Amino acid sequence: MAIAPIFFILLISTVSYSNLANAAERPFKNIYAFGDSYTDTGNTHSNSGPSGFMFVSNLPYGRTFFHRPTNRYSDGRLVIDFVAQSLSLPLLPPYLGLKSPSTTGSVNFAVAGSTAIVHSFFAKNNMTLNITPQSISTQLAWFEKVLGGRGCRDQSSTPKECEAVFEDALIWAGEIGANDYAYSFGSSVPSQSIQNLAINSVTTFLQALMKKGAKYVVVQGLPPTGCLTLSMYLAPPNDRDGSGCVGTANKQSSSHNTVLKSKVDALRKQFPHATIVYLDYYNAYLSVISKPKSHGITEPYKVCCGHSGGTYNFDYLNACGSPSASSCGTPSRYINWDGVHLTEAMNRAMASAFLNETYAQPPFTHLLARKHKSSA
Repeated sequence: MAIAPIFFILLISTVSYSNLANAAERPFKNIYAFGDSYTDTGNTHSNSGPSGFMFVSNLPYGRTFFHRPTNRYSDGRLVIDFVAQSLSLPLLPPYLGLKSPSTTGSVNFAVAGSTAIVHSFFAKNNMTLNITPQSISTQLAWFEKVLGGRGCRDQSSTPKECEAVFEDALIWAGEIGANDYAYSFGSSVPSQSIQNLAINSVTTFLQALMKKGAKYVVVQGLPPTGCLTLSMYLAPPNDRDGSGCVGTANKQSSSHNTVLKSKVDALRKQFPHATIVYLDYYNAYLSVISKPKSHGITEPYKVCCGHSGGTYNFDYLNACGSPSASSCGTPSRYINWDGVHLTEAMNRAMASAFLNETYAQPPFTHLLARKHKSSA
């Protein structure tokens, strides 16, 4: 493996989340991000978000860092925000908020509530309650419009144009698939069918990007969904695993990730020109659960922004941002912000875990070294 220059090593080892270099030293010029609410920086508003979490345009969302709601499902920054800052890039603008996305640099296509499987599948199986119509294929279609505006169709027919787009671009495939399982809960569709369809959708999406010329790709696995407050609120108390989370939900997420990792391994062989990093969201999250105090966490399961107090301070009918909800004084002591989404403190911890190599396969420094070598 090529040795990264000192700048790159310091960049990853410190993860200071401030601009560490001037534009000439940036490893990437642009980031193109995809995913669901864990990555969405504003494509969803209160009037378009998933029901139950319909108040993202209201305070206290955004209170910690932005001091106003930015339509991020957190009190502050998301993992993708910390990643952009660590790479000395501006925060990614949401695609739906751009007048001319084809002439913009970085773009975020992620949509809260988005699924891996296309919407028509859920409609056909009467699972459209509480569902966002966008899927990862919708986000790919949006990106293709941006690429078309830059003359890039695919690597074979427009090689120069696509090379200009992807040579200095990081593709961030944020976690997606958790909503697919959530929307199918209680339906007659087996969980295994959801897994197969979801992972096939993600794999097809990644293949499409690399056929267009993507070179530097990051793929996030699912977090341990059984550790989310909503899961613990809904599941019976006897459904718990060794981490204190909902065992059935975590088993589902873990199984999904095992198959996804195998698909990523296959993609590396199919597209040897590309560097693909898999981020182990599941174990990164559990590492905080196992040693919360080392991260300043005192409430690993209870929500900061919620209603009713009690074990979880969560009430689905009185969600964060609604008139009846309130938020805690110190969000940094909490993992969960609103029942499903994470606090800025937890997002910071996850970004650090990914960028500092512990939960990145191969290490993020490997991707940066490959990028530096290609630019030399």
